[in-house]
Amino acid sequence: MKCPVFAAAQARPDSPALLFGGRTWTWAEADRAVSSVTAQLTAQRGDRIAVRAWNCPELVWLFFASARRGAILVPLNARLTKAELVPLLEQLAPEFSYGDLEPGLPLPRGGEGRGEGQTPELFPEDSAAALFTSGTTGTAKLIQLTHANFAASAEASGKRLGIEPTQRWLGTLPLFHVGGLAMLYRCALYGASIVLEDHFDAARACAAMDEGVTHVSLVPTMLERVLEVRGGRAFTGVKAALIGGGPMTSATLQRARALGLPVLQTYGLTEACSQVTTELLEEADGQSAGPPIPGVEVRIVDADANGVGEIEVKGPTVAKGLGPWLKTKDLGVLDARGRLSVRSRRMDLILSGGENVYPAEVEAVLREHPAIRDVAVVGREDAEWGQVPVAVIVAEKFDQAEATTWARERLASFKVPRAWVQVKALPRNATGKLERAALALLARG
Repeated sequence: MKCPVFAAAQARPDSPALLFGGRTWTWAEADRAVSSVTAQLTAQRGDRIAVRAWNCPELVWLFFASARRGAILVPLNARLTKAELVPLLEQLAPEFSYGDLEPGLPLPRGGEGRGEGQTPELFPEDSAAALFTSGTTGTAKLIQLTHANFAASAEASGKRLGIEPTQRWLGTLPLFHVGGLAMLYRCALYGASIVLEDHFDAARACAAMDEGVTHVSLVPTMLERVLEVRGGRAFTGVKAALIGGGPMTSATLQRARALGLPVLQTYGLTEACSQVTTELLEEADGQSAGPPIPGVEVRIVDADANGVGEIEVKGPTVAKGLGPWLKTKDLGVLDARGRLSVRSRRMDLILSGGENVYPAEVEAVLREHPAIRDVAVVGREDAEWGQVPVAVIVAEKFDQAEATTWARERLASFKVPRAWVQVKALPRNATGKLERAALALLARG
């Protein structure tokens, strides 16, 4: 298979590929930059490349250049401390490193020279990148994703959302996350463009959506900040806003759609190269994460009386060695239309007096309370019940007794939080996912 950057440069040489910091690179310029970095990589020995950096053009060139070089790029979370990086680097044992690592080489800059003399070929089953899972509930695992995985993900996403080269994606997700890398590959395969941001900023995101961005991918907290900054002004050019990484409130969904933002809920994970399910634009109602994207299968195993069981995924996007059916350890249910609703991670399931309490279900109800701005529900050990639910909340003018009464009117007694912990902000990782280990400490009081 051809390198997608090279293919885009052949098909659309003068079309915009990357926009960053006020500068635009065409696909021809992007191909020359990747060729330049590929040449620089040939001077290095070894096949495992570690990099730690925030979003920048150099990281984009390095991703595709590593592929041409036949090396595996391992982007490391730029928010991790040195102490947190040590076990990851010991597990990885990279031959050389770039960016903010010790030792680490400066990120290679893409030159302005000529492109490669021959077509850069990639082998589908070679690993394009390896990513550590977030590790919020245990030891981080290194997941290797192949060129075939990324290509299959991009093609399936295109069948759901369109593959027009005129698409312009807003790249606020970090490139050390599968969602960010999948977006890069998607744009290259389509010959579309990406507006890359070094970090998320709600005001800049709003401005980008006014200046030609057609597709965005956000986590719920990002969406809420965008809506706060936006005020009452409508969005007119965005064709799809993918929301993943956690549930959003019905109020947020209604606000977004009232402003013309076509919100689509999604479910995905690193082991399946990002998207697994995504709502259909014509059927989106916010009641689920939608049906599987084309070519991907989802099933529920070991379901309880309510149909809730472990989510398993099958398809060409699943990482090597984890199939044919990937055990996600997430719990969910499929409705009669084949749409997936995620209840919780199995490790997050709360067992209280023999009853299953799904955090996502309780969180969805509590988010509707007018004083609660954000919430996470976790289990706390209890001598009588085994575990009880505790709500960690961000709230204004909060009355615990009133909230407990309010919750009892809407939830079974065993699902009502036994304690409320108020914080200024919920602990989240770089991709906006809740840090369950940190939440458990807060819940203990």
